Amino acid sequence: MLTLGIDTSNYTTSAAFCDGSRILHERKPLPVKPGTLGLRQSDALFHHIVQLPELLEALFSQAGTEKTLAAIGVSDKPRSAEGSYMPCFLPGVAVAQSLSTALGIPLFRFSHQQGHLAAALFSNQRADMLEREFIAFHVSGGTTECLHVKPGLEAEILGGSGDLKAGQLVDRIGVMLGYQFPAGPAVDALAAEGTVIQGIKPSVDGMTCSFSGVETKLRQMYARGVGKGDIALYCLISIAVNLEVLAQGALARCGALPMLFTGGVCCSNVIRGLLGGRFPEAIFADPEFSGDNAAGIAMLAGVGMGMNINAEL
Repeated sequence: MLTLGIDTSNYTTSAAFCDGSRILHERKPLPVKPGTLGLRQSDALFHHIVQLPELLEALFSQAGTEKTLAAIGVSDKPRSAEGSYMPCFLPGVAVAQSLSTALGIPLFRFSHQQGHLAAALFSNQRADMLEREFIAFHVSGGTTECLHVKPGLEAEILGGSGDLKAGQLVDRIGVMLGYQFPAGPAVDALAAEGTVIQGIKPSVDGMTCSFSGVETKLRQMYARGVGKGDIALYCLISIAVNLEVLAQGALARCGALPMLFTGGVCCSNVIRGLLGGRFPEAIFADPEFSGDNAAGIAMLAGVGMGMNINAEL
């Protein structure tokens, strides 16, 4: 038995199969013009329409015909909250609903965020946490949130960024330094050449952090001719120290719950190293499945069909 997952986020088209013990995965970033900082929703929607059939053709070629497609999962909104909506999810929903109708199989709808959380759990062989409470950080270009997650992956926002998202900060600084959007991998690699600057302080009010001041500071450093490696390292450490304060606040509010980190920004070796040192029991999504992907959506559809999930990502 196979379940199909489809996710059409703002910057990645992705599709995945799950059979309970294995994941087959295809994904492709949306094209962004050099020097720009993203895409309009109309452009993202168009690129998904072009890319999704190509990805599904490649995915079905991988799977062969030995197993039957039993159900489809799709992300239809950014978060599980009233009013949460982005047009970029419409192509995925249209294809998923059409396949479900044509094949006469169930369709399961999830939020993009639920897919992130699920992929992070499954990549750590922690499917048991689907029915437990835990604290989660979803940190990306579109979201920087600290969550209290309840059984079934229903999440309450405990805090997060009040201005720039962490991924927006990384991308803006990366493009400033001459790299292509999205700039996370380039900034993380560049940071390995940097020298740690002591005394980097968080900017947190209660459970709300701010990154706009960090951006101003980094642009001033660039104007003064500070080395690119130092700027990149300062950027990532600034994100980590803010997330650390939010994590301490979440633990104080919710008690000693397990803590999960996912989202594209959490692929950073710098951030993983710093937060992992402060919270040794924290769970980090495998870097391959920390960014946008359809693996979690496919697995959640499998759970909906009663599949015993023990996938090796």
